[in-house]
Amino acid sequence: MLCGYDVLSRTAASEFTARFGRTPRWVVAAPGRVNIIGEHTDYSGGLVLPMAIDRYTVIAAAPAPADAGLRLRLHSAAVDETVDIPLAATPVPGEPRWANYARGVVAGFGARGLTVPALDALVVSDVPLGGGLSSSAAFEVATATLLEAAGGKPLAPTEKARLCRQAEHDYAAVPCGIMDQLISVLGAETGALLIDCRTQQTKLVPFADPSVALLIANSNVRHSLGDGAYAVRMSACVEAARMLGVAELSLATPAMVAAAEQTLGPLLYRRARHVVTENGRTRAAADALAGGDWNAAGGLMYESHRSLRDDYEVSSPELDTLVELARAIGVGGGVYGARMTGGGFGGCTVTLAASDRVADIGERLAREYQERHGRPLTWFVSRPAKGAHVVEATSA
Repeated sequence: MLCGYDVLSRTAASEFTARFGRTPRWVVAAPGRVNIIGEHTDYSGGLVLPMAIDRYTVIAAAPAPADAGLRLRLHSAAVDETVDIPLAATPVPGEPRWANYARGVVAGFGARGLTVPALDALVVSDVPLGGGLSSSAAFEVATATLLEAAGGKPLAPTEKARLCRQAEHDYAAVPCGIMDQLISVLGAETGALLIDCRTQQTKLVPFADPSVALLIANSNVRHSLGDGAYAVRMSACVEAARMLGVAELSLATPAMVAAAEQTLGPLLYRRARHVVTENGRTRAAADALAGGDWNAAGGLMYESHRSLRDDYEVSSPELDTLVELARAIGVGGGVYGARMTGGGFGGCTVTLAASDRVADIGERLAREYQERHGRPLTWFVSRPAKGAHVVEATSA
């Protein structure tokens, strides 16, 4: 049986050959992710529980012709656009904007003194854009995986994730935490990953029971984390931590936040309350999933969504509808729990569901969502997926 990245890899290799007139030497893949629980806590050093999904960004590449100069020529199949990124000097952000993620990764390799040969490359992806499933991290990590393979100098996994996170900070102006890049690097086919974003320690949480699956429903309301709302939330967490006297908000306790309600004021109190309670929910959900207690895990997902909607204010009417519809289906219909996933303001929800009911659940969500909001719903089911890797490499 072909994996998702196998099919996409064949497409990338074929399109590379059609465009550049030769077969690729390397084909690399990096997955998107769905965050089961632990939202808007990573940049405060909190706990998160993401799972790599079988939607990938794949890059096919080969050494550039001898007279090409020292550059990475990168073609995006999605927008049918090509950009040259210099390898001898630090790239600067610019147009087209989609290439900034790759420019940032190239800059990270240069800052570490890692040399990369001139390359021609083509990128394809089936990670939904703007859906809160980390299409940007998948692109960054796939680019880094290619540069590792071409340069012959692999990075330590955590360092690779840090490099890609810095690329997003500096070249896309999104001050994200480490979660997205780390799960794209370290994803496993046997489960999700509990990540302590303060220490960057990880623990595999088994999620291989065939009786349950994650249904990912894309509201098709595209979000953008670079529009300022994400940075505003992060700044609020930094200020709340300062007022509570802790280095990062994840180091505060619910009791500390409750005691400081008057000092923090209504807004910062709600933001801080979300972070500290979400950490507790994430730890409990990891235990519940590991123990096969789907009802407990699902209940924590509903609580997480309520906190994100009311305390952190990053949901949207469409996301709220999808969670309400899932709750209405209930355990009797195969739904254990649901919540928004990703940065919010649009994007996707994730639903923990019985595997033998997901088709009925997805169809019902799509039908009732269309009736309420007049727009289509896109949904799919994913099992845990393999992290970034070289799919194919041939000798010179």
